[in-house]
Amino acid sequence: MIQNFIQKLNPMWTLRLGLGLMYLYSGYDLFYNPQHWYGFIPRWLSQFITPFMSIESYLRLQGTGEFIIGLLFLAWFSGTKGVRIAAALAVLEMAGILLFVGIDLITFRDIGLLGGAIALLIMSFQNRQ
Repeated sequence: MIQNFIQKLNPMWTLRLGLGLMYLYSGYDLFYNPQHWYGFIPRWLSQFITPFMSIESYLRLQGTGEFIIGLLFLAWFSGTKGVRIAAALAVLEMAGILLFVGIDLITFRDIGLLGGAIALLIMSFQNRQ
């Protein structure tokens, strides 16, 4: 019985659910608690951002973007196009973090998130919903 249930599950939906919830959580926290995230911004990025806006504003903007990505992953009506857009944005964000921020205490999570987003992006081109 459990095996039948598992065989009917669409792996695309499990990835969408996991990434979507993660992005909703991080987007919410970035927006409402930007001070929690100050330590994750490299000095060079902070120096680049501050002539244009405060770090708090930047983090709130980042949070809004992540919240939208989370909604795209979870919106069943967004179809393949919505998943593809969200996955591509997630790949760009995670790859950018790994390339430009470097290795820190949570790099292992970023690698896993990048892998999940890449898998979902590939699946979005294979599955025509």
